[in-house]
Amino acid sequence: KIDEIGDAAKKLGDASYSFAKEVDWNNGIFLQAPGKFQPLKALKAIDKMIEMGAAADPKLLKEAAEAHHKAIGSISGPNGVTSRADWDAVNAAIGRIVASVPKAKVMAVYNSVKDITDPKVPAYMKSLVNGPDAEKAYLGFLEFKDVVEKNQVTTASAPAVVPSGDKIGVAAKALSDASYPFIKDIDWLSDIYLKPLPGKTAPDTLKAIDKMIVMGAKMDGNLLKAAAEAHHKAIGSIDAKGVTSAADYEAVNAAIGRLVASVPKATVMDVYNSMAKVVDSTVTNNMFSKVNPLDAVGAAKGFYTFKDVVEASQR
Repeated sequence: KIDEIGDAAKKLGDASYSFAKEVDWNNGIFLQAPGKFQPLKALKAIDKMIEMGAAADPKLLKEAAEAHHKAIGSISGPNGVTSRADWDAVNAAIGRIVASVPKAKVMAVYNSVKDITDPKVPAYMKSLVNGPDAEKAYLGFLEFKDVVEKNQVTTASAPAVVPSGDKIGVAAKALSDASYPFIKDIDWLSDIYLKPLPGKTAPDTLKAIDKMIVMGAKMDGNLLKAAAEAHHKAIGSIDAKGVTSAADYEAVNAAIGRLVASVPKATVMDVYNSMAKVVDSTVTNNMFSKVNPLDAVGAAKGFYTFKDVVEASQR
């Protein structure tokens, strides 16, 4: 079977792995805004990514998640770089995902990210590595994207089938009613969400992210698409403070509940336990101090009831 994207990913690896080894993948800079901090404008870019993700082939998304999980397992050295074989496999998997989405949706991501990125960022990032290696990687990337584009679909896939009348949907309404006052208390435009977790290194945090990737790879493809579409709709109804409408908030909660129920409990608990290891209690206390405590307690009670309904529906 001809695998043009897979073959092109190997060529990209030849051109880019030297560069990959020079990048400090543990650098906290990747948490920062790529220029001026402008959360609502950044959200537009994230929204375009969500739209692209919702249009991607769910089977290829699963394969890409599995490739990333494997690549995290082969990380070595002080820079946190994956093996050459896993580098190639991840690039191939991403190439296939991009090819499963129409070009206009991909370009919408590119253009919206460009709009929030300071023009000095590329030169600065290049200054942190060997310049010629970065240039060689970039030329390799341009060749790779031509192969991806040649294999790209021209029409978007059909929207997700959204369940209705299920127990999780009913429970999501109760959760949303109990927690919407808390949601309105939160400062969604704060830069605190970009801050590193206190006392934790990038490799520490990556262990928790790896468990999330494993969980994502086990999710039902249609429900994943439905959740992406619900988030896209919710972003469309946010007010000046970044708060979505009550109806869209409820739809997002229902979509997430159904996703969690599509994954075995042990996999979900792996995410919970790995996050508990990296999130210090000072984080929870700090976040709690920024809202009305009664609203937060009401939201927590609603959440515990909701998670019981999700667990009862879990496969």
